[in-house]
Amino acid sequence: MATIKNEIAEKVSMGTLLVALGIIYGDIGTSPLYVLKAIVGEKTISETLIYGSISCVIWTITLLTTLKYITLTLRADNHGEGGIFSLYALVKRYSKYLILPTMIGAATMLADGMITPPISVSSAVEGISNIKGLENIPTVPIVIAIISGLFFFQRYGTHKVGGIFGPIMLVWFIMLPTLGISHIVQHPQILKALNPMYAYDFLVHYPGGFLLLGGVFLATTGAEALYADLGHCGIKNIRITWVGVKTALVLNYMGQAAWLITLGDNATLDGRNPFYEIMPEWFLLGGIIISTMATIIASQAMISGSYTLISEAMNLNFWPRVAVRQPSEKKGQIYIPSINILLWIGCIFMVLYFDDSTKMEAAYGLAITITMLVTTFLLSFYLRYVLKWKPLFVYTLIAFFAIVETTFFVSNVNKFADGGYITIIIALGFIFVMYSVFHGRKIGNKFTKFVDLGKYVKTFQELSVDNAIPKYATHLVYLTKADSRHQVEHKIIKSILAKKPKKADVYWFVHLNRTDDPYTLSYDVLELVDDTVIKININIGFRIQPRTELYFKKIVKDLVENKELNLHIRPDGSTKYNNEPDFKFVVIEKFLSVENEFTLNEGLLLNSYFFLKKWSLNDELYFGLDKSDVEVEYTPLLYHPAEEVVLQRIEYKK
Repeated sequence: MATIKNEIAEKVSMGTLLVALGIIYGDIGTSPLYVLKAIVGEKTISETLIYGSISCVIWTITLLTTLKYITLTLRADNHGEGGIFSLYALVKRYSKYLILPTMIGAATMLADGMITPPISVSSAVEGISNIKGLENIPTVPIVIAIISGLFFFQRYGTHKVGGIFGPIMLVWFIMLPTLGISHIVQHPQILKALNPMYAYDFLVHYPGGFLLLGGVFLATTGAEALYADLGHCGIKNIRITWVGVKTALVLNYMGQAAWLITLGDNATLDGRNPFYEIMPEWFLLGGIIISTMATIIASQAMISGSYTLISEAMNLNFWPRVAVRQPSEKKGQIYIPSINILLWIGCIFMVLYFDDSTKMEAAYGLAITITMLVTTFLLSFYLRYVLKWKPLFVYTLIAFFAIVETTFFVSNVNKFADGGYITIIIALGFIFVMYSVFHGRKIGNKFTKFVDLGKYVKTFQELSVDNAIPKYATHLVYLTKADSRHQVEHKIIKSILAKKPKKADVYWFVHLNRTDDPYTLSYDVLELVDDTVIKININIGFRIQPRTELYFKKIVKDLVENKELNLHIRPDGSTKYNNEPDFKFVVIEKFLSVENEFTLNEGLLLNSYFFLKKWSLNDELYFGLDKSDVEVEYTPLLYHPAEEVVLQRIEYKK
């Protein structure tokens, strides 16, 4: 499946290039709506400010987006898939200290993503105030309606409207340079800003120039999302389309800068948006409509990317198990209701809290700088150990990116008090959830005792034919975490043999093995006792939602058809009243024993984990057992047993 997906993604045609435009450039492509407005603000116009800031924008896009992401990071594809979790899966074997940075990077990306739809859609809709007669129309209700509608339609899938994304973004990327060139020709001297010396002079000599890098950074915030969408389009399509996209962005930025210069020294924006000011009046309404549609596409890309990120986090044991839906037959398209609601609440809160895009600009970008730093850190392991580049070259290159991104981070810290703290608080919440889930499962696995299945096969044989014991099921199936082909958990053996033994004709032990490849789907079978004790290992990629029952029944069917098992000549539990085989799945879940005594830190993490587990998807639904007869058994987790209790007996006085 991965091979097919990669072959499709690596094809280059007008169609695939158009798809790339529609899917991956929404975020970075709509940044001209607010970047220069955020940089200039209410400052007085001067050549140093305009030439220097636009030079910073151009070279930021060149160094971070083009060099770091397009040239280098896109190389780190995990069987065609990109994103921070795919990168982590590629390099996690080289260091045990990569888990927490990866969680931080993913959490900050999710948190900053909550402000992407509000700032993009608000910036577009606020253009209405430029139309005569509509200057005082309230835009917040319009923004809320657009965002709410977008989240509402997620449950139906985006495949029906996805086909128009590419053409709309093509119109957008034609509009950007057209508007820019129309003003560049009026002030061609702005082309001098291509010289990086203007950026240097701006940072060194312009008062407060360093702090304005927070606004400059907004021009490249979509680069991380671009990498995350690698699997949808392929590296060739991204690199080819980026040439046109970057040209369109640079020309539009320079056109806005040329218009600003024509205002003259000591002029101010007075709340105007340079993006709309460079539009001819007759085109303004059409430009607002195109801009709004482009920002909706940008928001859709963020929402879809968040679903993918959470899905990967679940499969890597970084997130509680939640319901995942597939709204269409299109491969890779998923819908996560709980995340949809969470993102919708976060976006609406941002709109109501900040009220307009100017205030959002002050908070936007702080969290994503952390994501970029984490990506740089993980990328160093990929270049060093996977591509095996020379250490000196790798560390020099990574040090360069780290210095640039740290500079942006420090300048963005200035946004903390202006609202940046909100995205940081949200990110900390995501980090706490991820760490609690990962830590809780790690402890659970640590206290799981595995035993050699071979020691019990004779007992299972005797039990399966013991007429004194009533039959529990024809086919008894246990899910096991044991990686070894010959092992299972001791609690499974106890479940079968303790108290009332579970008699069955066939005992199946199914292990789901999460692979570092995104779309692996394979299995192997080990018969410990012919037709009686069978172990199945199913290898599932980290981007695939498990459907254990479907896989298991397909495997059994294949084994019977190939006559590898004698099940085709023996009763399978079906009757004349029901032709379905008698499969009984047993799922064993842990709960936190009241006998534990915790330190403050242990108690907080473990209680949080089991609280999240209580409200998350249960194992039978998560593993795809919703159609079968499933028995859930519970076993206590005794992590820190209480010390021996001393009870003093007293004599009862009559």
